[in-house]
Amino acid sequence: MNESDDDAVARRLPDLASAAPEDFALRVLRRVGISADRYDSYVRLDTAAGGLFVAASPQAVTGACLDSAGLTATGFEELHRARTGRSAIPGSKPLPGLLPALRTGRARRLPIDLSGLPPVQRAVLEAVRNIPAGQLRPLSWIVREADASTAPSASDVLRALAANPVAVLIPCHRVTHDNGSPCDAAYLPKAGAALRRAEHIDMRRVTELSRAGAVFLGSDTTFIYCHPTCAHARRITPAHRVHFRTAQDAREAGYRACKSCRPVTV
Repeated sequence: MNESDDDAVARRLPDLASAAPEDFALRVLRRVGISADRYDSYVRLDTAAGGLFVAASPQAVTGACLDSAGLTATGFEELHRARTGRSAIPGSKPLPGLLPALRTGRARRLPIDLSGLPPVQRAVLEAVRNIPAGQLRPLSWIVREADASTAPSASDVLRALAANPVAVLIPCHRVTHDNGSPCDAAYLPKAGAALRRAEHIDMRRVTELSRAGAVFLGSDTTFIYCHPTCAHARRITPAHRVHFRTAQDAREAGYRACKSCRPVTV
C-alpha cells in the first residue's frame, strides 16, 4: 500500500468497526502492516463532568474532549483528525498511567504531546499542568509561570484555555480570574464546577475570602503567605490566619512567599 491508501484505510475503519468486536480496527491496521505511529487509538472514560474521549499514540496522550456538550465518538474522531491530521481508532487499552492520572487528578507526569501547538499556547498549557490537584491559581500566576520567552498576556492565557486540546488532563478548571471567580473558558460552567467539586475545592470559601479581600493568606506563626487553596494555607488555623489583598501588603508586613504555591510576588 502507498501512503494515500494507508490514510484511506485508517479513515474508514471507525465506520467499519462500529458493529465489530472491540479493537477490530486496531487489529486490521496491524494485520495490513500500517505502523502504529500513523494513527492514534482512543477510549472513553468516566469523569465527574461526564464522559471523556482520550486519544493517544503509543508514546503520549494526543487529545481529550468531554462529551458533556453532546459530542459523539464520530464527532471526536472528526475533531481529532482536523486538529492533528491523524486518524483516531477506537481501542480498549488506555495509555499506561492514564487511569491513575484521571482518578487522582495528578497528571503532571503523564506524557502529553503538545508539540503541534504554537509556542505561546504550549507555554500556557504547560503552566496550567503545574497546578496541583485540589488547588486554584489566578490568570496572573499563569502569565508569570509560563515560559518567559513567550511573554503571554492575560488574553493569550484566555485563548489558550479556551482552545485546550486535552480537556481535564490539562486542568483548566483550576484556573480563576484574579478576583477568585472560576475561569471556565475550556468547559461548560457545570463541567468546571463538577471537576472542582470532585477535587474537594470549596468554591464557597474561596468566594467568601475574595469578598473579604483575602487574595492571599498568611500565617502569623511562619510569616509565610500563600494562595488560599494551597495545601499549606489550608492548614493555617483561624486564630493564626492573616488576610492580604496584595503581595506587596504581605511583604510590607514582613511575610515571604510560599515556595510551594509561589504566589505572585510583583
